[in-house]
Amino acid sequence: MLSRAALLARRARRTLSDKVVADMRLDHGAGGLRLDEADAGAAPLPLFRRWFGEAVAHPDIVEANAMALATVDAATLQPSCRVVLLKGYDDAGFTWFTNYASRKAAELEHGRAALTFWWPPLERSVRVEGDVSKVSADETAAYFASRPRASQIGAWASRQSAPTTAEALVAREKALDARFGDSVPVPDFWGGYRLAPERVEFWQGRASRLHDRVLFSRAGDGGWTRERLA
Repeated sequence: MLSRAALLARRARRTLSDKVVADMRLDHGAGGLRLDEADAGAAPLPLFRRWFGEAVAHPDIVEANAMALATVDAATLQPSCRVVLLKGYDDAGFTWFTNYASRKAAELEHGRAALTFWWPPLERSVRVEGDVSKVSADETAAYFASRPRASQIGAWASRQSAPTTAEALVAREKALDARFGDSVPVPDFWGGYRLAPERVEFWQGRASRLHDRVLFSRAGDGGWTRERLA
């Protein structure tokens, strides 16, 4: 198997037309990071906090809080996935904010979702599954007030998942910018969600695809069980 440096050198020599997708792979484990069960602790949040902190501090990770949000249409069972930004986490769960009229919001109505974090320079991933609910209006208002004014206007202007044109979106943004003063109210169609985890899997890349995987599952008494996965 090629080393990381050799693979990157090969990719640099290739043109787009002769890349072989099946041959695109990296051998993990070059950084020597491990995930031992004894080091994982008894609950997922402390380990997530440590890993997330290391991702935030890493100079090559630009948005450590980017996470894939996977949902399913309850009627058609059609899955969909998109990247959103984590805006908070604690014992209650993982929080993000979005338009309540969007496709993702409609698919969150049945109350289940999954998240995936991927931090390539650390060769780490975290998967989270659980129940989803809306955060309180007070929590939404507090976060909305912390956003830059341009982002507040953007929340009003963007009718997420609805057809539009670039010109119409710009025109709507300008109209809303003129309409609101320094204090932009929270749109009634916008707010936060929180995923309360029931399963949290930590993945650490290792050589020869013998990766470290530790899964935490919510127990009946509210605690956690922990097991290693192949």
